[in-house]
Amino acid sequence: MLRFGSPGAPLGTAALDTSAADGRAPARGGRSGDRAERSGDRGGRARAPFASPDGTAAPPLHGPLLTYRQVVGSASVTRPTLLSVDDADRADLESIRALVRLMRTRHDLPVLLALGWRDREEQAAPVEWATRSTLEVLRPRPLSGPGVATVVRRVAGTAVEPGFQAGCLAATGGIPSLVTGLVAGLGELRLPLTGAGLEAASGGDIPVFGTRVRRLLHGQSPVAVRAAQAMAVLGDGTATTTGAGLARVETTAFTRSLRRLEAVGLARASAADTWSLAHPAVRHAVLTGTPSRTRTDLHGRAARLLHDSGAPAADIAGHLLASPAVAREPWARALLREEARTALLHGAAEHAVRLLRSCVPPGREDTCDPVLVMELGIAESRVDAESGIGHLTSVLDRLPGPDLRLTALSALVGALTRTGRTGRAAQLLAAQDTGSPSGRARLQLLEADMLLAATDNREAYTDLLEGVSLRLDLPGTTAEERALLAGRAFIAVSRGERLPQALSAADRVLLSGTPLTDSPVSLAAAAAALAYADRPADAAHVYRQLLEGADAVPDHLRAGLLALDGEAAQRLGRIDLALRSTAQALGSTPGARVTHHQTLALAVRLHALLDRGDVVSADALAGTVPPDAIDDAWQWSEYLAARGRLRLAQDDPVAAVADLTECGRRQELWQRTNPAASPWWYWAGHAHLAAGDPAEAGRLATRAVDLAHSADFPVALGTALELLASAGGERGRLQILEDAESVLAQSGAALSLARTRVARGRALLRAGHVGPARKVLRRGWDESHALGAHALHDEAHGLLLSAGARPRRAASRGAGELTRSEKQVARLAAAGRTNLQIAEALFVTRRTVELHLTSVYRKLGLSGRKELRSALGRPRGGADAAPARRER
Repeated sequence: MLRFGSPGAPLGTAALDTSAADGRAPARGGRSGDRAERSGDRGGRARAPFASPDGTAAPPLHGPLLTYRQVVGSASVTRPTLLSVDDADRADLESIRALVRLMRTRHDLPVLLALGWRDREEQAAPVEWATRSTLEVLRPRPLSGPGVATVVRRVAGTAVEPGFQAGCLAATGGIPSLVTGLVAGLGELRLPLTGAGLEAASGGDIPVFGTRVRRLLHGQSPVAVRAAQAMAVLGDGTATTTGAGLARVETTAFTRSLRRLEAVGLARASAADTWSLAHPAVRHAVLTGTPSRTRTDLHGRAARLLHDSGAPAADIAGHLLASPAVAREPWARALLREEARTALLHGAAEHAVRLLRSCVPPGREDTCDPVLVMELGIAESRVDAESGIGHLTSVLDRLPGPDLRLTALSALVGALTRTGRTGRAAQLLAAQDTGSPSGRARLQLLEADMLLAATDNREAYTDLLEGVSLRLDLPGTTAEERALLAGRAFIAVSRGERLPQALSAADRVLLSGTPLTDSPVSLAAAAAALAYADRPADAAHVYRQLLEGADAVPDHLRAGLLALDGEAAQRLGRIDLALRSTAQALGSTPGARVTHHQTLALAVRLHALLDRGDVVSADALAGTVPPDAIDDAWQWSEYLAARGRLRLAQDDPVAAVADLTECGRRQELWQRTNPAASPWWYWAGHAHLAAGDPAEAGRLATRAVDLAHSADFPVALGTALELLASAGGERGRLQILEDAESVLAQSGAALSLARTRVARGRALLRAGHVGPARKVLRRGWDESHALGAHALHDEAHGLLLSAGARPRRAASRGAGELTRSEKQVARLAAAGRTNLQIAEALFVTRRTVELHLTSVYRKLGLSGRKELRSALGRPRGGADAAPARRER
């Protein structure tokens, strides 16, 4: 390589290099790229444009230029020569002209002059040569997917999947140096070159890639750097005006800078005049390269900018958390407090604590607004009870007004109770002034809160029940009285004590209370008392009313309502509704992170899947729950009951007995001795039968029969009689099963009735009564088909075949059996209308629409709305042609 000139020489900053060339496109400075545009003669061999653009004759050469021409001439005699200027955009026009004139006299030499420059806001001098007929213009293009694959194969020696190619292109814009940096960075992190590997690294700094992004960025203009930093702070979808305001540049300059960033693969245009950085990894690299003080300042200014433009509070809060000084300004504190209230409403207590903690500096709580400290304590009581108790205690006497003190006291009593300090909670209650009606009402509400909080801690629950009154004779004329009555009624029914008084109290709560005047917690507790007294239909009606007004219900309470709604539906045999409700309650929460409210939904969903006969899905769901997630809450005992039933369905009676026995132990500790509160004993009895222990099964059945008979709980009594018949000998079995069927026929528990009929048909068949067996089995077969209980339907089908019957299709459930109202609702639903739209069109409530649709699904043997169109299009009685067995 021959080098001529230096920084300060007549050629300015241009570096003039000559090197041997073999006729191929030059490779200096990275990939040569595709030819995007060519002009002039495209002849075979490389040549230089030595004519002056203005057509004037070249002046004679003297001094260094003459010497340089001689050197180039000598070198090019033996081999082709490349004359490369890779930063011509920094050279002055006269320097470039002198270089061109230098070679003008030697057209016969194989010399290629290559001028490389970057586009700038003002066109550089070399652009004027782009119009000459002897010049070829090469515009490097980004790599494509195959190009990425080629680079990766050369760098890493391995092929890559299409997912990585797409992700790599998104992260690098196809810029070769960024592609190789990304591959090297993932290698350092020991991550595979896959889409999943790239996604796993996107949240942090990718070593080599991040360095190259920052180097590429800081090679741009200061305006472009500020634009990138503004977009990194604001995030994806940055509006041009907002980004320009944060970067403190004119909108046109901001847009021009973004176009430049887009050209080098760091940014991309989005819809509606918005911009984003190319990839989360690029954003992280830009943020990492931004000085911390600058970053903090940008977040603070972004918060104010977004606030003034009317952006959602959730978008502003994140910036305030990253700028503590701004977060303590009055406008910011007000916004953070409001956003914290919203977070608590949605069950995000940890986020609420972070928001409020930024308003209350540690160690300065005494100088802060006591109401603000109270709000922090309430949020902390959900995630860090000790901190919450400390903050609530410190401000209890400084709060203005009785309502605020009641709010703080309620949260404090709840936190103390949940942590097992019921004695201190009781002292706070005893210290309340009860000389006035308002004082008595506050005490009743606090006691109700304490009862509710105790259901999260078994030891606190046990201690509390030993020391508090469970009087059920309150009239229920105020919301506070109803809240206390509901909690007491729920506990009494769970324990199976004073049932007439408890159910009367629950009825008074639901008769006088409304979702507008009463807490959804107290109304749900009263409804649960009815469900645990074998009145699931009444309970389901209340749950639906509360869910329809769920806008005012916090998300974690809504999950509890959905779980209870699913439980009532499962008890009634409405399998599809149970699955829908529990799916909504669980959402996308993994099994390891379910709340106590969601744990009940998890248990109900397992039961519903097993009712349907979907053992595979039930096993997969149970597999999401690690053993260490199961704590002492009563909801987990219900999960153990459902998992024990699953093990029984998997022909593992030993594991089933273990789970169900542990469930029974926990139920006793929680004093949930009412057989209608949980069916664990029923499945435990069948597990003992499968394990060869009919005596224990008989003991469980006898106890349940006695308790259910004395309490007049028909579902519990009917299922207990069915278990007793299975555990006893042949003598008397048929009569017991007939009694069970008779009891269940009046209960509304359709699935329990169908299960008992199949059991009775099996017993009749075993006793040789083939004709009666066929009749009973056929009814159980029809009912299980209508309910979607596939496993029970298949069992009945097999027994019918054993009885010599040839069942070919399910009982007629055609559209002809629908009522006029059901047909109207079904047609509108099949047309795609929502429940609310149907209700408005027919001038009925959403609850009425839901009841009609449930009846339609049952009569037509459908699993949901998607099947309505084809079902209604069948000829009359067309449902009869449906196969007896569903495809699964």
